[in-house]
Amino acid sequence: MNEIARRGIVAVPALFVPLVMVASWLGAAESRLNAADYSAEEEVAIASVSEDAYCTPKLKAIVRRVATACGLVGASGRGCQPAVAKNVAQLTDDEFNALFRPLEKRAHIVQFDADSVDLDPSGVRTVETAWAAQQGASFFFVVARASPDGKTEHNEKLSAGRARSVLSHLEQKFRDPDIAKQVGLLWLGEDFAQLGEEFCGWQRSRVDDCTEKEINRSAFVAWIDCAI
Repeated sequence: MNEIARRGIVAVPALFVPLVMVASWLGAAESRLNAADYSAEEEVAIASVSEDAYCTPKLKAIVRRVATACGLVGASGRGCQPAVAKNVAQLTDDEFNALFRPLEKRAHIVQFDADSVDLDPSGVRTVETAWAAQQGASFFFVVARASPDGKTEHNEKLSAGRARSVLSHLEQKFRDPDIAKQVGLLWLGEDFAQLGEEFCGWQRSRVDDCTEKEINRSAFVAWIDCAI
């Protein structure tokens, strides 16, 4: 066997081994990539054992979508109006409301006078009480509504004003520049997810009689500490 043949025999394993190793690395990388290639919906379905029972996969999916659309994730701008809310939630009215029922003991409903966006003294106390119950949570949701008393466009503006009143009070009260980064505003007007009288039994800012119209002149406020 001549020298060239001997060198060829030695070179073949030397080339083969690195090729096998590279193929193995690429295969492992592809497996990791495939394992990581899941949708946001699948990701939020994996709940931490430390989370409260209300952190259902559906709620976590909604929290993620709302947080993104309302500017809590990225820089898309804070605040969501009814048309956006419907697209963000991707749920029917009843499904959207049912999703938040497990928050009954945690959430507060801040009520407003008809055709008003101003917090009254009991509303101020309720907002501050809800804000104080952070307990390590990251997202404070304000879901404002209006009752269908007037024109749809006006009621949309009413619900937006009510949501912003909550944020404005928190900013003025606590003078914390990071508050706006923690608060997600969702205003529904009269178009989407109107509350039924059953929600009159929730923690609300007023203790007087409560009708369906009155409960929808409101802002639902709650910290959400689901991992998203």
